[in-house]
Amino acid sequence: MDLNRRQLLAATAALPLLSAAAEPEYDVPYVPTPAELVEKMLDLAGVTASDYLIDLGCGDGRIALAAARRGARALGVDIDPVRIQEAVNAARFAQMESRVVFRRQDLFRTPIYEASVITLYLLPRINLELRPRLLTELRPGSRVVSHAFHMGDWRPEAQEELEGRRIFLWIVPAVAGGSWTLTEANGASWTLEIEQRFQEVSGTLTGPSGALALERPVLRGTRLGFTAGGRAFAGIVGDASIADEGGAWTARRLT
Repeated sequence: MDLNRRQLLAATAALPLLSAAAEPEYDVPYVPTPAELVEKMLDLAGVTASDYLIDLGCGDGRIALAAARRGARALGVDIDPVRIQEAVNAARFAQMESRVVFRRQDLFRTPIYEASVITLYLLPRINLELRPRLLTELRPGSRVVSHAFHMGDWRPEAQEELEGRRIFLWIVPAVAGGSWTLTEANGASWTLEIEQRFQEVSGTLTGPSGALALERPVLRGTRLGFTAGGRAFAGIVGDASIADEGGAWTARRLT
């Protein structure tokens, strides 16, 4: 075999290796969410014109664009430059560049604290890696919607299915766990002890007559409700206080 023929065969054999090396590998493969399911995700999150949605791993931008069509502001980020260019072109074609922005960016380095809604179609491992940021950087009451994949032992508030595809909704809970002094309008004072894991809460309300277990406690975003001693309590949880909307009582954080 002459030298030129050997060189040609060697080069041909190397083509698959060169092609594989040129093709980037990403943590999450690109699989688009069907259009009907996109709308169902936005419905489940209750997206309106007052929202700011961030789609982490946005692909061709269809979820962020659908949110923008509802009047919301939106940001889509993806590490794949091809997908980002498709999304930018789609926003330009739809004349929605004033409402939606796309960036080539690592989703783990994307600031999310301004978002009221986060959308995901990633993988279970990536969801779990993101979970601490979702719980600590997003404001309580923010909504997280995932196509197909869960958040481990963080139980979803709701889930729906469309043609065999599942979507999950979580609402970021306020930090209600700890010790509080609950004071009624008439001056009566109680100690409120709350144990919390995600949105699951339990505890006791203790006064002069002893400790009462919290019955049917519910924490949904910033709204906390429970019954103790046959009486219903409902309030809005802040950083250092819980306020009854009717003004019948307030609670101040001790720890």
